[in-house]
Amino acid sequence: MKLSDFDFDLPEELIATRPVRPRPAARLLVAEGARITNRHVADLPDLLRPGDRLVLNNTRVIPAQLSGRRRRHSAQGVIEAGVDITLIAPLPEGTWRALARPLRKLQAGDVIHFSDRLQARVETRGPEDAVVRFALTGDAFDAALAEVGRMPLPPYIAGRRATDDRDLQDYQTVFARHAGAVAAPTASLHFDAPLLEALRARGIDMTEVTLHVGAGTFLPVKVDDIRDHRMHAEWGSVSAPAAAEINATRAAGGRVVPAGTTALRLIETAARDDGTLAEWTGETDIFITPGYRFRVTDALMTNFHLPKSTLMMLVAALMGPERIHKIYAHAIQERYRFFSYGDASLLIPQSDTDGR
Repeated sequence: MKLSDFDFDLPEELIATRPVRPRPAARLLVAEGARITNRHVADLPDLLRPGDRLVLNNTRVIPAQLSGRRRRHSAQGVIEAGVDITLIAPLPEGTWRALARPLRKLQAGDVIHFSDRLQARVETRGPEDAVVRFALTGDAFDAALAEVGRMPLPPYIAGRRATDDRDLQDYQTVFARHAGAVAAPTASLHFDAPLLEALRARGIDMTEVTLHVGAGTFLPVKVDDIRDHRMHAEWGSVSAPAAAEINATRAAGGRVVPAGTTALRLIETAARDDGTLAEWTGETDIFITPGYRFRVTDALMTNFHLPKSTLMMLVAALMGPERIHKIYAHAIQERYRFFSYGDASLLIPQSDTDGR
């Protein structure tokens, strides 16, 4: 298929730069087979069935954007200049891959001072990013980063307004536990404690998995033939208890509903051909496009995605390309809010509308 098959025209004013409050007040487009209805996230307990299982990504977004001063010793003395860093992936022994602006000004050996507590040394510089080494690791690093770092908002938000203290809460799920993501699992931003309790009271189970979302989720697809695209890799983990819970739900006839494409990609990576899961940890670069056979996913809660993105291809694989274009046309006509801080959809393929 061609990249243009996943394009659509989106009015700029539909790009959300702030989330609605409270979180479950966001609108929810429900596409169940051929039918589309307009609801709210707060209605989710009535839209799912007792015995269904939501799969939640409990990754925690780190404040990965940093501004500092790089220092370099030369024969003329110390050269100093400003630099902006965005951490994108942890590497062994306190090193990180990082985007930098201006990248071309960095040299191996430069020391970047972000605060009195937090400094990093440039190990290498490549054509697209750099590797930096922090003097701190573990809890000390996390604490120092929290003092000076900013939330790494997606470019389509950061290009419209500055990051502020509200984003520290807004761009983090209420069940975030394991630090390591540089982008939020945005469908899960719609949940709050009362909604989670209402879902449990309804008999809807929940399982947590971890996928550390990387900055590559925002990288554009640059090839016309999507078969030539190579996905970025992201670290994830499905624990043995999580796998057992999902297997039990499927065995009992319940539906497995990932909250977000990150949770979906992880459980599809971990699933065997027969749809069962086992404990799994590693990096996934799974690329889901139309024609993919879903092994464990029965439905998906997700936000609305960018045109010509890999996530648009994923939802087209789940619902069918023609159907997903109709769903998005409805969302635009009804003025749904798009992307990370926008509204959500509940996508239930036709094959599942009558149950398993």
